[in-house]
Amino acid sequence: MCSSFQHINSLEGLNVSRPRKNEDPGFLYNQTATRHNFDFRKGLIMNLLTILLSILFVLNIFFAVIVIFLERRDASATWAWILVLFFVPLLGFILYLVFGQNLSRKRLFEWDDIHKIGIDHIISQQIDALKYRYFSFVDQNVENYRSLIYMHLINNEAILTQDNNVEIFTDGHDKFNQLFNDIEQAKSHVHLQYYIFRNDQLGKRFIQLLAKKAREGVKIRVLYDDMGSRRLTKKAFKELCEAGGEVAAFFPSPVPLVNLRLNYRNHRKLAIIDGKVGYVGGFNVGDEYLGLNSKFGYWRDTHLRIEGMAVHTMQTRFILDWNQAAAEQKIMYAEHYFPETEPAGNVSMQIVTSGPDEEWEQIKHGYIKMILSAKKSIYIQTPYFIPDASVLDALRVASLSGIDVKIMIPNKPDHMFVYWATHSYVGELLKTGASIYIYENGFIHSKMIVVDQKVASVGTANIDVRSFKLNFEINAFIYNDKTAKELTEIFHRDIEKSSELTLKKYRERPLKIRFKESVSRLLSPIL
Repeated sequence: MCSSFQHINSLEGLNVSRPRKNEDPGFLYNQTATRHNFDFRKGLIMNLLTILLSILFVLNIFFAVIVIFLERRDASATWAWILVLFFVPLLGFILYLVFGQNLSRKRLFEWDDIHKIGIDHIISQQIDALKYRYFSFVDQNVENYRSLIYMHLINNEAILTQDNNVEIFTDGHDKFNQLFNDIEQAKSHVHLQYYIFRNDQLGKRFIQLLAKKAREGVKIRVLYDDMGSRRLTKKAFKELCEAGGEVAAFFPSPVPLVNLRLNYRNHRKLAIIDGKVGYVGGFNVGDEYLGLNSKFGYWRDTHLRIEGMAVHTMQTRFILDWNQAAAEQKIMYAEHYFPETEPAGNVSMQIVTSGPDEEWEQIKHGYIKMILSAKKSIYIQTPYFIPDASVLDALRVASLSGIDVKIMIPNKPDHMFVYWATHSYVGELLKTGASIYIYENGFIHSKMIVVDQKVASVGTANIDVRSFKLNFEINAFIYNDKTAKELTEIFHRDIEKSSELTLKKYRERPLKIRFKESVSRLLSPIL
């Protein structure tokens, strides 16, 4: 009786009526069973979704705890990630896996033979000499930046070299013509590292030249970033590899289209020829860097050609990066990588690097130290201006103190959110009296800062959170009046090809632009 009663109740719950005289009881039973199975499957799916959402909620809490208590991020980035994790649970979880890793506790770069070049002994000597004020400066004006030099040395092991010659390039054709000439003269080795290496006209010319030198017996090594050069295939380097050259990718993806390290990119651009000539700056390898891309037009960048002992520190950086990426083709110490040379000039400089694997944001700290040392002027060129609070405060204080602060940015975006966030931040500095210039003659990609026409920095690091915290970067900090004045003159020539963004113009911008700026600025901590 109980089973019959329960069965009747279950049918009532399904709104199934009793069979009428002319109705088939079997048909009604099958219909009831079908509906019952449908409801069962629906309930099962709902239960699975509930379980899945519960798991995602727990994971979101777990990652939020990591962000707050373990990653030691700044407050703005912490809140940005918490909002992403809780307001878009599934997407936020995926975004954190891809973009939220912290590499600061991982030792990525090792070179067992580094002690053979005597770098540890030189570092120790220079630290003591600077600390106890008996360092012998070739140029006495450099002593004014003793504390900046000491900071880079003790925190980044950036040796001060004082025998360098520096040549500045602002045009892609000039830079690559000279680089190709230097490679043509190579006798021992050519080491190249670029964030972007394209298989276009310039890239193919480059590879053909490298293959030619490889067949002549010159050791060729090319290191490129896997994300920056994501359209590059191994076939592009076939001729070079067949000639004996070696090619490696930094942080390659083990699975096509899936790379959990894509947020951490090697943004460095280096070229070392025979350990005697080095290049560092903003130019990558691609036709757009020759001004051949209609979207960007003329490409304005800043790159340095260096001769002197600074090349040895650039060589060390390349070897560290290469050995991380090419574990099966590691470079062992050899004297020809660090040849003895006569002094090439009298320019003092430090080659400074930074990356997400380091405890300190060394290049950013260098920028701040330079800004705080300013007595007259601060000139900055950067394609992306998204400073954190420390850099923004330093510039704001300098401008409010009467320092001539001039910042030059592009007139067109290559990354939309970054572009509008940049406008938001420069707009804020306009209120302090800073001068903002929009470069109109194509696209400006230069990463340069000059203070008081006495000290300068040129390299790969932009004024943004990504360069400070996420990318592997390299900059030359130059302590030389002549070089700093030359860079200042270049800046003034660029002003002639720029329009000035005034406070009046900025305040009259339309509501649509204000909205874009607000959204982009909100996202800026994780851009």
